[in-house]
Amino acid sequence: MVNLVAIQQPLIIFLMKMAGVQTHKVEIEPGTVMNFWVPNETLQKPTKNSKTTTGPNPNKPVVVLVHGFAAEGIATWQFQIGPLAKKYSVYVPDLLFFGGSISDNPDRSPRFQAECLVKGLRKLGVDRCVVVGFSYGGMVAFKMAELYPEMVRAMVISGSILAMTDSISEQTLKGLGFSSSSELLLPDSVKGLKALLSVATHKKLWFPDRLHKDYLEVMFNNRKERGELLEGLVVSNKDTIIPHFPQRIHLLWGENDQIFKMELAQNMKWQLGENTSVEGISKSGHLVHIERPCVYTRCLKKFLASLPADIP
Repeated sequence: MVNLVAIQQPLIIFLMKMAGVQTHKVEIEPGTVMNFWVPNETLQKPTKNSKTTTGPNPNKPVVVLVHGFAAEGIATWQFQIGPLAKKYSVYVPDLLFFGGSISDNPDRSPRFQAECLVKGLRKLGVDRCVVVGFSYGGMVAFKMAELYPEMVRAMVISGSILAMTDSISEQTLKGLGFSSSSELLLPDSVKGLKALLSVATHKKLWFPDRLHKDYLEVMFNNRKERGELLEGLVVSNKDTIIPHFPQRIHLLWGENDQIFKMELAQNMKWQLGENTSVEGISKSGHLVHIERPCVYTRCLKKFLASLPADIP
């Protein structure tokens, strides 16, 4: 039987190319390959062996969109890429073990994801960017900004936290009624996927069970490695240090987020200091960029437009 999600992939690739990006694989190191969606104009005509890239358009600031745990890059940011690509060079990575990105390195930490992401961007000619991170991608973005402040100009973070401490993990899972991160974020049944969508959205969505089943087959591969990513995410409270970020940070939140509540965003603003701002979007949950895409994109573009020109 045809998978209704998989059959849409050629159409999505075509639509994304029309929106301004296409897929390109980058070898980060031997055994580690990362898939990126890169601006069309940076890809030169293919040679016999591979496509080659140029750096981003110098007249367009670079924006990097980093996805969460339940979907790869394009599925996460499908509504933002087109509107942003008119004015910005948009790069959408697939983190390791998502969307064709793989590694034989046993490191499953957000730090390793951030290091690989930066190496990949540098190979694509990117040396300065604004990073937009959602959920798991927000934690990777924070680590990227901490380790490479010379690369990250500013950040927009949605539905995420600085680090998943054991206390936050326990409180969040208990409040949602799940026994583990894997039960919440790695569903293995239609019932489990429906439960995840139920807590991730404000307005309850209905899809036929067939579509849920097909989505599970396509989007939840590499289950062993993703389970290890979840294990590598949780850190002890006593090991958590709040870094000093010189960048401007904008926390763009769904006001009805049940996973990382608005109060967490307000508390994080206080922890991060005067360079941080917070903005809530009403009638939206954790998946704010999908539930209210037009409002989210408008808020994102407003923040990007407020940044000073980047002078090398």
